[in-house]
Amino acid sequence: MSGPVLGDFGGGPFGIYVHVPFCATRCGYCDFNTYTAGELGTSASPQSWLEALRGELATAAQQFAALPSATPEVATIFVGGGTPSLLGGDGLAAVLDAVRANFTLAAGAEVTTESNPESTSPEFFERLRAAGFTRISLGMQSAAAHVLKVLDRTHTPGRAVAAAKEARAAGFDHVNLDLIYGTPGERDGDLDASLDAVLDAGVDHVSAYSLIVEDGTALARRVRRGELPAPDDDVLAARYERIDARLAAAGLTWYEVSNWAASEAAACRHNLGYWDGGDWLGAGPGAHSHVGGVRWWNIKHPARYADRVTDGGLPAAGWETLTPDERYTERVMLAVRLRTGLPLTDLDPIGLAAADRVIADGLATRTADHLVLTDRGRLLADGVVRQLLVP
Repeated sequence: MSGPVLGDFGGGPFGIYVHVPFCATRCGYCDFNTYTAGELGTSASPQSWLEALRGELATAAQQFAALPSATPEVATIFVGGGTPSLLGGDGLAAVLDAVRANFTLAAGAEVTTESNPESTSPEFFERLRAAGFTRISLGMQSAAAHVLKVLDRTHTPGRAVAAAKEARAAGFDHVNLDLIYGTPGERDGDLDASLDAVLDAGVDHVSAYSLIVEDGTALARRVRRGELPAPDDDVLAARYERIDARLAAAGLTWYEVSNWAASEAAACRHNLGYWDGGDWLGAGPGAHSHVGGVRWWNIKHPARYADRVTDGGLPAAGWETLTPDERYTERVMLAVRLRTGLPLTDLDPIGLAAADRVIADGLATRTADHLVLTDRGRLLADGVVRQLLVP
């Protein structure tokens, strides 16, 4: 199978995402492209995955070198999953070495890895810091044991805070904690305890996502059988407002609807690259890439992914060239979620007329020729996008 036909880089920042598909157990709410050892058997391993990753990075670098513009320096790297920390400090250092062997990192590049608190230690963070990682993102989800049980999370409630403090002690200035709110059985007091723990950890970044019941997950099956209630939209809105108020009072400001940072430097530059329409290479099974309006996605299963890399070429399962209308839609969908807002000059006449209605409804304001969501507008961000895009 031939691979995607690339045009050229888009001129913005260039990032690399590396997908680690391994997990010790499967969380009931997760629909990411992940596999436990029992699911994989002997068909794939971290060692075979790393070897295939090296091959994909080398092939991508060769193909990018043939484009009209020189390959940009890598401004950001994000290692996600799955559970990257299962690779250990040495394994993650090898991932970063593989990127460096094929691409040039920009001075001051942001290098992030996600980690499960239970597979970290002070020595783990010290090894990552020595290897060149600059940012840690830890999955906390909740401080309440019964909430973690519903989510099938295996870490103990206090471990995420301890891990965040260990990362800071190892020299990481930028540490994120992820929260999930609206889990069945979660009470206001549970959320308050989670926020207390987050603030006690002293992190400079927090991501908070409402629970989404994804089709095909164990959680979806439990909801369908009536064992658990579906998340309530009114409860989710109230929880979001509670989170925003607590974090804002502690000096963490929202810069994207689901993300808060203590300073501009603390914001996740890699994710901002996505939201600002930048270019990125997604390496690893199931990872998605975007270069100059061409998007492609990799084969999902680690063994088949590795086989394709061995055969040569990018291990793409499919690709598409975005039309002007598709690029416009994505620009609106992503930029409107940012605190900096959507430039009004980016909107077509239909969008401009809709922007006036959104402002009149109190869902956004006009700030320096940008459409910026109000507090109420953040709760209804998806609805605002639909108004801007649908005549």
